Amino acid sequence: MTTLDSTFHSLHQNGLLVLANVADAGGARIVEHLGGKAVATSSAAMAWSHGYQDGNKLPLDLLSITVESMARVLSVPLTVDIEGGYSDDLDQVGQVINAVISAGAVGINIEDGLGSPELLVRKIDVARRIAKQAGVELFINVRTDVYLKNLFPAEQRLEELLKRAALYASAGADGLFAAGVVDSNEIETLCRGTKLPVNLLSRDGLPSPDELKRLGVRRLSAGSSIAEFLHGAMGTLVRSFLDNGELDIHALKAYTYGELNALMAAKSE
Repeated sequence: MTTLDSTFHSLHQNGLLVLANVADAGGARIVEHLGGKAVATSSAAMAWSHGYQDGNKLPLDLLSITVESMARVLSVPLTVDIEGGYSDDLDQVGQVINAVISAGAVGINIEDGLGSPELLVRKIDVARRIAKQAGVELFINVRTDVYLKNLFPAEQRLEELLKRAALYASAGADGLFAAGVVDSNEIETLCRGTKLPVNLLSRDGLPSPDELKRLGVRRLSAGSSIAEFLHGAMGTLVRSFLDNGELDIHALKAYTYGELNALMAAKSE
């Protein structure tokens, strides 16, 4: 292992790793300056910063350049959200993973989304092979969208999540991102039911960080929430300045994910 990949793995062993997801090198530098033990990207935030929608729209060259610019200013580990690998073609997925590793990432998020768990297993295999060739012990954090995208009825979700956790662990995943889970009992059952470090997404109704640690959670991510607020604040400031030449900081609020993703559609083709 290199120093940074070893460090990133160790950060998941004890306590709760809190990751403030950002879009660019400036944001990455701020996170490290404020004490972040590692830096994570948000695929949505990164896409929006370049005027693209989230959802496998960001071109590989922009992804690679952005990751490289972030790694350049950091002395802590960097993990990159690559959605589903930006493709279901395994060769293209390999190109994406090779690009982000070459640019300086020591971790990735890769998700199943609406695709089959078996397809994600094949992507995990590709990621492990590419990382081995590069000499990096890549931390593969696998996001399953069973809860986030309501893929199953509520009474079946936890069972399906545990099945996928076991499948992804056997395939060589290093972490499980159970985005959308907020109930304490379900969180505790999940943490006890998988050997993988559990990552949760910050959202309304989630227990406090101290409670998450007690339940066994090892990682907490902001997702696109920081970017949603920053773009919303920018919109409010721009509107007030265009209207009256003043910067009104009293009405700052976030855009929603849907509003931002729709806004970027006009420039994403």
